[in-house]
Amino acid sequence: MMERYSEYKDSGVKWLGEIPSHWEVQRLGSFFSERKEKVSDQDYAPLSVTKQGIFPQLENVAKTNDGDNRKLVKEGDFVINSRSDRKGSSGVSELDGSVSLINLVLQPRKTIFGPFCNYLLKSYGFIEENYRNGRGIVADLWTTRYNEMKMIKVAMPSLEEQKTISSYLDTATSEIDKAIAMQQKMIDLLNERKQIIIQNAVTKGLDENVEMKESGVEWIGRIPKHWEVKPLRKYLKVCSKRNMPDAQLLSVTREEGVIVRNIESKEENHNYIPDDLSNYKYVQKGQFVINKMKSWQGSYGVSNYDGIVSPAYFVYDLMYYNKEYFSLAIRSKKFSPFFSKYSKGIRIDQWDLMPEALKIIPFLEPPVEEQNAIVHFLEDIIPRINDNITNCQRQITLLQERKQIIINEVVTGKVRVI
Repeated sequence: MMERYSEYKDSGVKWLGEIPSHWEVQRLGSFFSERKEKVSDQDYAPLSVTKQGIFPQLENVAKTNDGDNRKLVKEGDFVINSRSDRKGSSGVSELDGSVSLINLVLQPRKTIFGPFCNYLLKSYGFIEENYRNGRGIVADLWTTRYNEMKMIKVAMPSLEEQKTISSYLDTATSEIDKAIAMQQKMIDLLNERKQIIIQNAVTKGLDENVEMKESGVEWIGRIPKHWEVKPLRKYLKVCSKRNMPDAQLLSVTREEGVIVRNIESKEENHNYIPDDLSNYKYVQKGQFVINKMKSWQGSYGVSNYDGIVSPAYFVYDLMYYNKEYFSLAIRSKKFSPFFSKYSKGIRIDQWDLMPEALKIIPFLEPPVEEQNAIVHFLEDIIPRINDNITNCQRQITLLQERKQIIINEVVTGKVRVI
């Protein structure tokens, strides 16, 4: 249960507001010491600092070449990414290991209980206050150093009360996390169903009784006998038009295809944008755009916008009858392996697609009337699946907001747990 404390006082700190009268306001540095020891990832396994917490580094993340210049993390340390583009990426580590130098490693003193520290420093209020105390390192990116972070004022209950609060939040948040996991599982199933429907439609057509043949391409498999397999390059004509004044900035993601970047949002745009965009390439609606460094991750698509992209992109006029069919097919899982296969590694975390590869990558050409029919079929069924996915995502957002509200109210003393 939760109820108000009997007495409150003004904390004198804007982000805290009123706090229980017996809580003390102190600077964050009173409860931590910074761990600065440099180590190698050969001696201490690399860790990833995420919004979900601290985990062993995944194989598919970008890795630094400077493995001998990392920070030591010991079990129980609180680790937080100092940069604005990773806002909220933090947590108490359950492992010994090492992290990159952009992270701050804080060793808790005996006056703060580890789990309470985790809830407090991952609360929405603290994340925003930490973000506010940062300073710019380039136009769209800034960092919060420990000298700034340690001066942030927090409200602290007794050690015993910290343990009571942590125990309550463990129970309350675990129930919410279970509900979030159920919604996420439903999203995964819906996305899988959507991919199967799209994949079957764009590679097998809509007639279940049609005579099939081997495509001659292992990843594509059998296709309708009257369909043709041709090199992708046949449908693409290089376009090299440069930057247009006042054009909006575009990028390509694996999840959404071509999107408009919001250059006003410092949180979203963590990639550096130069002042001189004269080398940026102009993109027109209906053109095919490929990020040559990330095509192996699925970063390509047909643009629905006019705009500009960085020199790291290939831009092509698309010579395909039904561009909607082309877009659906090229972004299906049947074709994504080709962009991985024909990308060449230039360093451990970067693989470049060579333009010559497009002469080899195969693509399908159904008759025009079938292209149109497939698009019409998918335009009817896919939005309904997307609506269900959106509803699940909305539920997740509401649950996450509820979880954050509970954590914030409890760790700042707005309510008392009993």
